[in-house]
Amino acid sequence: MAIVLPFPLTIQEMRVLQEFRRFGAETMTAETIKAIKHPTGGGEAPAQSLASKGFLTPDGSGGYTVTEKAKEFLAIDAKPSNEESGDAEVVAE
Repeated sequence: MAIVLPFPLTIQEMRVLQEFRRFGAETMTAETIKAIKHPTGGGEAPAQSLASKGFLTPDGSGGYTVTEKAKEFLAIDAKPSNEESGDAEVVAE
């Protein structure tokens, strides 16, 4: 079962926001964001895209700060509605 989030974000953008949560930070430098490991893509582009979508704001020192919109995204504790794995569904005959 897929989890559908109400935010149109790429995997790289979600990864950047997750790092804000992991660090417990509201502001991160561009260098820290560039160092985030991504399966594909990365660099500062996801942060710039998040800024254009209103999830981050650039600060005067070259870093980024989360907005209220990003805090709403980070507050989502998305879990599948059925917490059992697919292996647990065995039909008795």
